[in-house]
Amino acid sequence: MSQPSSGATPRTRRGFDAVRFLEKYGTLLFLLALVAIFTLLNERFLSSRNVTNILTEVSIFGIIAVGMTYVILTSGVDLAVGSLLAFASMCGAWTVHQMGGDFNLTWLVAISIACVVGTAVGYLHGKAITLLNVPPFIVTLGGMTIWRGATLILNEGGPISGFDEGYRWWGRGTLLGIPVPVLVFALVALAGYVLQRYTRYGRQVYAVGGNPEAARLTGIDVKRVLVSVYVMVGFLAGLSGFLLSARLGSSEAVAGVTYELRVIASVVIGGTSLFGGLGGVGGTIIGALLIGVLSNGLVMMNVSPYYQQVIIGAIIILAVAFDTYAKTRRGRR
Repeated sequence: MSQPSSGATPRTRRGFDAVRFLEKYGTLLFLLALVAIFTLLNERFLSSRNVTNILTEVSIFGIIAVGMTYVILTSGVDLAVGSLLAFASMCGAWTVHQMGGDFNLTWLVAISIACVVGTAVGYLHGKAITLLNVPPFIVTLGGMTIWRGATLILNEGGPISGFDEGYRWWGRGTLLGIPVPVLVFALVALAGYVLQRYTRYGRQVYAVGGNPEAARLTGIDVKRVLVSVYVMVGFLAGLSGFLLSARLGSSEAVAGVTYELRVIASVVIGGTSLFGGLGGVGGTIIGALLIGVLSNGLVMMNVSPYYQQVIIGAIIILAVAFDTYAKTRRGRR
């Protein structure tokens, strides 16, 4: 005689999901492992001076990476950020130079021009993508060449230097013992995190990246959102360009070369999916720190910069491959 069923559905106990765990904590664990390894290999790695150098270096491309997070969340990409950084910086420095540079608040003029130029170029990129229906990869690939060429034309390929102390303070000064670029990066990262996590706009960005057609049907202005993320990353590229020129004491036509690699690497390694709709600023910050720690540690080990590019490129490929695998695995469930 069979026993009556109690009607209760037995609970299935899920085992440890390594893929899900690595998706959530893999980048942080890798960062901590790198810090431990480089500390064992060189006791000066965690000195206050070296940590300050790492954070300052990370700040310049990390600021752009915050904006790039929003671009990639919409399944886009911006390959022009390095060239735009140089162009916006050169525009600001050139304006100050033309005005004579012997007046107060030269930094205010330079930062204003750099940010306005970056914002305007970002708007042009966004409009080209949405109005002409040209893929972001193509628009920004063309922009990478255009803005680098424009930078060379503006001052005939030469650098602009001779900034006053107030200008240089933004790149070399400290506030409460913390380098100014690091403080700016912290403020940008905090604003980007809050905007992404707690605002309607942040939810719209995720919706557009996840399914643009579904987002349109729910009343979201998809084109407006797409244009806005390129405006954001353009503005931040201009801001970073100003900070870099202040740090170096010179605005150079070759500034920002390979920055697009570092910026995109920070976002992708930080867990933001190239397919859009998944990831966030928090992961990008960890990814940027990982790139900074890796580059600094390899330099202290006297590894050639050429090999550094190979290593970073390999990490990007592995990160994207893992993201593709994880996405396919989620789709099977």
